[in-house]
Amino acid sequence: MSSLRVVLWVAVAVLMSGCANILDLPEGKDKETNRFSTAEGDYRIGVDDRLQITVWRNPELSVTSVPVRPDGKISVPLIGDVQAGGNTPTQVGALIKEKLSAYIREPNVAVILTELRSHEYLSRIRVTGAVRTPRSMPYRQGMTVLDAVLEAGGANDFASPNRTKLYRKIKGKTEVIDVDLGSILNKGKLETNIELKPGDVVTVPERLF
Repeated sequence: MSSLRVVLWVAVAVLMSGCANILDLPEGKDKETNRFSTAEGDYRIGVDDRLQITVWRNPELSVTSVPVRPDGKISVPLIGDVQAGGNTPTQVGALIKEKLSAYIREPNVAVILTELRSHEYLSRIRVTGAVRTPRSMPYRQGMTVLDAVLEAGGANDFASPNRTKLYRKIKGKTEVIDVDLGSILNKGKLETNIELKPGDVVTVPERLF
């Protein structure tokens, strides 16, 4: 898919006695959600994500679709900027409640994450090194090393394709995988034509002269 957009409904009710967190995934979205390892209540809001803020019985303070700015903040009526980036919806709801408490008695706040846009950037595939057009491209399910390299224009005249490396982050550590790109391109040997995962980086080194 050319654009990776996931719509989640995460309702966070901040009540007098504390916070209640509800995650309701629409039918058929489980695979897309699991791709980002989004556990209930654990999702950290990122830049360009969009939120809906609802203040019960105060529609003039509610916002239907507010983007998270590059500085990680959102603008909320009456109270101004609130830090959203890096926080969970529960935490954002608590911050809004705390600030609104200076103006409204015991406000009830709901934060709904309506569009997951930050992960489109995080999940992109990068092809670097001795290719004709080094680039970053949207991840598409089922794409392989060959797909990504061809989309980057193929190896250039200075490439050493059989020394190609695939870099993949697994549990915070970077795994390096050897790719025989020359054999893939010139001999049709697809043993190392690995299926890519979101965030993978393919690097084609230059020849050693």
